[in-house]
Amino acid sequence: MSKSSPKLQWIKVRLGEDYNWWVTETSDPIHWDVDGLGVIDPRQASHLTDSLDALREYGFDPEVFENAFYPFRINAKAEDNTVELRRVHESFLELEESLFLLPDVLDEEKGPYADFLDQITRCRVKLLNDLIDLQEKLEVDEIEETIREDQNKDYIEGKATHFYNEIMAILDFVPAGYELEEDDADEEEDEEEDIDIDIPDIEEEESIEEDETMKWDEDDDFEENDKEDDEEKTEEGEAPRRGRPRKED
Repeated sequence: MSKSSPKLQWIKVRLGEDYNWWVTETSDPIHWDVDGLGVIDPRQASHLTDSLDALREYGFDPEVFENAFYPFRINAKAEDNTVELRRVHESFLELEESLFLLPDVLDEEKGPYADFLDQITRCRVKLLNDLIDLQEKLEVDEIEETIREDQNKDYIEGKATHFYNEIMAILDFVPAGYELEEDDADEEEDEEEDIDIDIPDIEEEESIEEDETMKWDEDDDFEENDKEDDEEKTEEGEAPRRGRPRKED
């Protein structure tokens, strides 16, 4: 499917427990299998763009990056807590707004996303060989083998490898026993960077104003039970609890 194809116009995504966004539905279910299909959020996309800039002097072509992804912007939040994203047909590298990026994985072996991974891997190898004094030059196969091993571990554990994690595993790769100072600096900058993802709210039903007759007696019962528990624990030699316990998230 070419980037100009009208079939993929929207996707619905949800925020997973791993704090990554995952696709739940697409406008083109015939060509797109949503099982384990992740989407890169604006914060992650910004980090990727910054990380890829360091590879330009080693031959990285930004056009390969743009060709490998379908950009989307937020359209609406649905009642089932999913978010609908609408396709953007402009160049996402030229737009100032932050967008979601869906990798073009229709052809996992020879498609645009596969080409993107291949290029950043080769560029990362050149960077490492240039900045680190290795006894033997690093080869592309070494990075690819490490990445495959990590992905196989996730597969055995029943986890889907998110695209963002797959890409960053390449961009952050350093041979065992070595480190790059610039990578440490990048991590500090990422901790300070914060991009808000503005998700529109759905219309909610009008709330009913509470009056005194609508208040429950839970608080009174809870406090009474707390006092009884504290007295029992004091008799057993334990310090009484102070205040109400905080509900765990």
